[in-house]
Amino acid sequence: MCGILAVFGCVDNSQAKRSRIIELSRRLRHRGPDWSGIHCHQDCYLAHQRLAIVDPTSGDQPLYNEDKTVIVTVNGEIYNHRQLREKLKSHQFRTGSDCEVIAHLYEEYGEDFVDMLDGMFSFVLLDTRDKSFIAARDAIGITPLYIGWGLDGSVWFASEMKALSDDCERFMSFLPGHIYSSKQGGLRRWYNPLWYSEQIPSTPYDPRVLREAFEKAVLKRLMTDVPFGVLLSGGLDSSLVAAVASRHLANSDVACQWGSQLHTFCIGLKGSPDLKAAREVADYIGTRHHEFHFTVQEGIDALEEVIYHIETYDVTTIRASTPMFLMSRKIKSLGVKMVLSGEGSDEIFGGYLYFHKAPNKEEFHEETCRKIKALHLYDCLRANKATSAWGVEARVPFLDKEFINVAMSIDPEWKMIRPDLGRIEKWVLRNAFDDDQKPYLPKHILYRQKEQFSDGVGYSWIDGLKDHADKLVTDAMLMNASFIYPENTPTTKEGYYYRTIFEKFFPKNAARSTVPGGPSVACSTAKAVEWDAAWSKNPDPSGRAALAMVLPRR
Repeated sequence: MCGILAVFGCVDNSQAKRSRIIELSRRLRHRGPDWSGIHCHQDCYLAHQRLAIVDPTSGDQPLYNEDKTVIVTVNGEIYNHRQLREKLKSHQFRTGSDCEVIAHLYEEYGEDFVDMLDGMFSFVLLDTRDKSFIAARDAIGITPLYIGWGLDGSVWFASEMKALSDDCERFMSFLPGHIYSSKQGGLRRWYNPLWYSEQIPSTPYDPRVLREAFEKAVLKRLMTDVPFGVLLSGGLDSSLVAAVASRHLANSDVACQWGSQLHTFCIGLKGSPDLKAAREVADYIGTRHHEFHFTVQEGIDALEEVIYHIETYDVTTIRASTPMFLMSRKIKSLGVKMVLSGEGSDEIFGGYLYFHKAPNKEEFHEETCRKIKALHLYDCLRANKATSAWGVEARVPFLDKEFINVAMSIDPEWKMIRPDLGRIEKWVLRNAFDDDQKPYLPKHILYRQKEQFSDGVGYSWIDGLKDHADKLVTDAMLMNASFIYPENTPTTKEGYYYRTIFEKFFPKNAARSTVPGGPSVACSTAKAVEWDAAWSKNPDPSGRAALAMVLPRR
């Protein structure tokens, strides 16, 4: 991951303004500690903090076209850059960076090239020939991007809110799958898959097609010139990522550089469910496994720093981000700069425990669509910012565009949780990798029940957070919360505590509006809470809290 900051239309284009842009860009240096770059053109500025993953020696940014009339600053990875270069043979490339294709695609196709990109990305591009500019974000919002407006009429873009919040009167999260065009004067959606309309698909389930699509998604993410590994919790999703990567690593290009034994990483409180399961998976697939421990107090001590980096006050996100933040620091200390992770599967396949209560396939499918559309506010935000805080890049194979198209075209009747047919949550995914001849995973791991990351690292983690908040937030404070925080009013002491930390770093109204609100149980949307009347009385969003109301523990 890198950090980008771009500003257009500043009234002040003096040296002092350039210095201010550089100062603000430094707030993103944790995302890209390897190099800093800036390009200034009249009242336009494009700054970049680089984390070098592909072509570390020559891929510094901003990047340019042949005559440097087109400038681009990019955060992300373009997995199909080699195929795109074949379409751009008339163009001269300056670097081996996967992101350089963006400048040349713009030359060739104008603004209508974004859907050609296969990857995770946020970018800002300036065409100095007419001083027009565009900004775009990947389909799901794996990489973060914010847009802001200054009182002087300037337009700002930044990878994190902290780089523009002080200088913008208003700002917001840049919508995933959208492009901003200065010529057209606003945002428009470039990503228009069939599932986005939430129409009910009817394609029959084919386990082979699903399995092959996921294997392709994992393999394309092994594009790297630096050491890498897999975050392995021992749950289904991360275990499948690790199993597929390990199985195909020896025959990949990256094995020539970094060897054929995969590195895996796990964190938890001592004795936690994840540590035990992850060790078993690692032993089974033969990875070099790294197990990290943390204490409840160490997690509590890190909370302020975590909230500053992830830029949210959402309770579930903070619970899960903290161990991931601590683990990322350990991973970076080992010299690893890129990891694969398992986010997105639960949204695509209805893997959260509350999906047991889905009344029919129509509502099941509509909820998965809502969950995918909101990923940029929750799990994508967590996975990206918790790792980027220490200069580590997280890649998420389940959120591959083509894999999502395959998975979301399946008739949702096959995804429904049907105990009478022996189908537990995410059965279509489990079954696709249930190979008796050449097993990917042990059966009991393949069919392990869902644990939210914040639960799986150790149940006493959440209990410790609640106890800590109880000591700091009084009953009177919570009672008057609606007067202090009328927008997204916290309903628990834990939520109130996180909100006070967030407001200290990000006090503007625009900042608090970037965080979603509404009722939730076990990570559900507000709409799905309607599936069970008892859920509206449960203020705890953890999976463990919902478990007793959904099904007996297996």
